[in-house]
Amino acid sequence: MTANKEKVVRLLKTARGQIDGILKMIDDNRYCIDISNQIMACQAVLSKVNREVLNAHLQNCVLSGNGDDSKEKLAEIAKILDQLL
Repeated sequence: MTANKEKVVRLLKTARGQIDGILKMIDDNRYCIDISNQIMACQAVLSKVNREVLNAHLQNCVLSGNGDDSKEKLAEIAKILDQLL
């Protein structure tokens, strides 16, 4: 992986902590809206991780590639964008 590994790991550990917190909230029968807010916060962190990984892919795999498989790499990105949108 060519993404900023420290940043990605830190963000993923944050998301893991949030998920553990969400599980505890569910066990404690916390208010549904509070649980939902924490789920959305976790999704936001995972979105940041995904942006970091995809940006690294674009910079290091697509732009600096040898060109032989550039159409394939662009198709991969298009597929990911379809899933995100």
